[in-house]
Amino acid sequence: MTESEQQQVTVLGKMLSAERRDGCADRVADSGLSAFIRQWSATAGSAATLPAVQRAIGLLVGYERMTHAERDQALATAIEELRSLFRTNHPTPALATTAPVTLPSLAPRRTSSRQERQRLASDKHPLTDLDLDAKLDQIAGVDSRTVASFRRIGVVTIRDLLYHFPRRYDDVRSRRTIDELQVGAEETVIGEVTDVRTIGTGPKLRVRVEVSDETGSIEAIFFNQRWIAQQIRVGQTIVLSGKVTVFGGKRQFTSPRWERYTPDPDALLHTGRLVPIHPLTQGLHENQARRLIKQVVDTVAPRIPDHLPPERCAQAGLLPLGEALTQIHFPTNHESLAAARRRLGFDEFLFIQLGVLQRKRLWQQEMGLPFTIDLQVHAELLRLLPFRLTAAQQRAINEIFADLQRPSPMARLLQGDVGSGKTVVAAAALLQAVANGFQGALMAPTEILAEQHAKNLKQLLSRVPVPRRSSEAMDGEQYRQTDWRAQLDPEEAARLNEIVQIIGMTPEEDMGGHGVRVALLTGSLGTRERRRVLDGIARGEIDVVVGTHALITETVQFARLGLVVVDEQHRFGVEQRLRLKNKGCNPHMLVMTATPIPRTLTLTIYGDLDVSVLDERPPGRQEIRTRRISRLEREKAYRHIRKQVAEGRQVYVICPLVEESEKLDLPSAEEMYEKLQHEVFPDLRVALLHGKMSAREKDGVMRAFRDHQYDILVSTAVIEVGIDVPNATTIVIEGAERFGLAQLHQFRGRVGRGSHQSYCILISDSDNQQSKERLAALEQTNDGFQLAEFDLQLRGPGEFFGTRQSGTPDLKMARQGDTRLLSEARRMAEAILSDDPALERPEHALLRRRVDAFWTEAMRAG
Repeated sequence: MTESEQQQVTVLGKMLSAERRDGCADRVADSGLSAFIRQWSATAGSAATLPAVQRAIGLLVGYERMTHAERDQALATAIEELRSLFRTNHPTPALATTAPVTLPSLAPRRTSSRQERQRLASDKHPLTDLDLDAKLDQIAGVDSRTVASFRRIGVVTIRDLLYHFPRRYDDVRSRRTIDELQVGAEETVIGEVTDVRTIGTGPKLRVRVEVSDETGSIEAIFFNQRWIAQQIRVGQTIVLSGKVTVFGGKRQFTSPRWERYTPDPDALLHTGRLVPIHPLTQGLHENQARRLIKQVVDTVAPRIPDHLPPERCAQAGLLPLGEALTQIHFPTNHESLAAARRRLGFDEFLFIQLGVLQRKRLWQQEMGLPFTIDLQVHAELLRLLPFRLTAAQQRAINEIFADLQRPSPMARLLQGDVGSGKTVVAAAALLQAVANGFQGALMAPTEILAEQHAKNLKQLLSRVPVPRRSSEAMDGEQYRQTDWRAQLDPEEAARLNEIVQIIGMTPEEDMGGHGVRVALLTGSLGTRERRRVLDGIARGEIDVVVGTHALITETVQFARLGLVVVDEQHRFGVEQRLRLKNKGCNPHMLVMTATPIPRTLTLTIYGDLDVSVLDERPPGRQEIRTRRISRLEREKAYRHIRKQVAEGRQVYVICPLVEESEKLDLPSAEEMYEKLQHEVFPDLRVALLHGKMSAREKDGVMRAFRDHQYDILVSTAVIEVGIDVPNATTIVIEGAERFGLAQLHQFRGRVGRGSHQSYCILISDSDNQQSKERLAALEQTNDGFQLAEFDLQLRGPGEFFGTRQSGTPDLKMARQGDTRLLSEARRMAEAILSDDPALERPEHALLRRRVDAFWTEAMRAG
């Protein structure tokens, strides 16, 4: 490469690397990656014609239509292609010129090496002799280099290869005569090779192949592929597929796909068909991978056992598994490809539904702690609330109360938009646990959020008297106040009084022992107070414990845990939730999230839970006014901020980066903090918050902001799950296109929590169409459920929450937006489990193994 070419390739490589680091969201380049590549190709000169560059660009064709996983694989391979241009081959050491010396010790080595090669060769077998779990290195004719390359992308066995699906298909079925070829179009032509020449040397070497038919001739140029001259010979008939370009006024193919012509169209592999483009890696080339996959598919797919009985396939209108695998790799046409996608996507949904429904059945078969709903206590809670419950809140409470009365433990998801009132619903459930003589626990993801929950629960429950019920008495009679006190010895009474003081209850809140005792358990407690709170939990003297993941440590022991509430539950793994549940004897479990979840995600990720939805906003909550502005209009935002602070309000400013980046033209939190504090608002109090700070530092900053020690809080996405600051009325989001729609909606929920009109200002200059649509949707509606459905169409389930869910299955073929296919799979799962709950029948043996393997892989990935 020339120095100029190196510079141009470096520019392209940096953009591809930045796009991959950004999560393949197609937003690093203002108009999208495809538009950037077109613009770069037009100005890069000879760099754009380098073979490795051509291969890299070819991998990224149709980037905007790829899934995130496909984009990541395509970018990784393209970057490796570009890097190969900068590698220099190490010279082979010169052979010794002195007379060779015979060393006796070498003879056994040569024999050993020969024996090793013979042994390895004897381990090779024809595909017809191997099962699905055989490794690729056992296939006769497959070299170790190919095996190692496939292993790098997780393909180890024959089964892995069958499920290594193409990331896209190039339609090169349209065959034309040479005189009909259109410049700029992807075309396929059949012709006779009339000339083959090798031109130039070194990095400028190219092979020129002339192909002719009865209407004319066209050249195909192959760069740095000397071997082409040995593979293509004059007189052969070959098929060429690729983009028709112009050079020197003549049409030509540049590095096209090619193969020898055969009259049987089904025998064509790289041309003249819907050509599959599989995810690749360094050392693994398209034609090489496609030939091996074709060999495996043709030999193995027709005889692969189907895990679904034939009657189930016929009932759902599904292709047999072998046919689906054949068509997904080498489709006959678009219709057969769609049918294959449907079958394989149905399988993934079915495996998920069988797993979650079995988990739900096992949960429901456990013996739980049935509660008796104390309507008098609940009525007193409602009477003391300073507001009326919405219809959605009342409906959710009724559904939860019905679950609590059953002998099997509750497993329910409470999902509601920001500000929909989930805390009151959780408080009503926790109050019933206390009224039944049990304890409740609420786990939150951050210390400051746990502190906020404890404060809110104390306010809600502090004036509700709860007649103490003996959880050990068989008749379940309530204690009278005098009887209850009379049964305490002096030491127990003193201990209880100490607990009441430690958790900050006043005598009025204690109500002679009938007040609900709520304790906060976090890392900030002093050693003595923590030991006393732990002792109070173990003795049952504390009714409700609120804390972070500290609740699931071994030191926390409950006397009689009856209800577990997990807030912002997608931030906890499955194992963490189970560890909290195991603190009691099958306690009821209520998990909550402020992220509105589309129905498809609810049925996949949370398919083992019953669902309650809060789809109403409490009366009095104002709509947050949302507006998008450009960077040039930032002064307008600053004037708005100054006006809000002058009125006594507070402001959030969100930045996508912690530190300044040379590669991304975006303001970092540190940079923005310095600018606002020292240049724009030197007279105001500005604070900085980001994820690199310690938990104690973050909590300290958030507490100070809540207490109005600061006017402006500059933060990264760490504020997404934050604290309740009713005085904060404006949130400004810099680089808004860098965040997902669900995350932007969560940010917006940080304001609008008080009685003052609130505002959300989105700052973005992105011309990316998807980003524009996302921000426009946010401007148009405050309905989180509408936004969630729209967001899911743009992003995969793993990206929906901003981070991959622990234990979330990896979907290779199913599309989360396909509600109809998901519903069909759920109905079949219910029917199968209704007939065979444990999948023990012989016809379900293979299905059971596939479901177990699917969920084992999901948990390993999580």
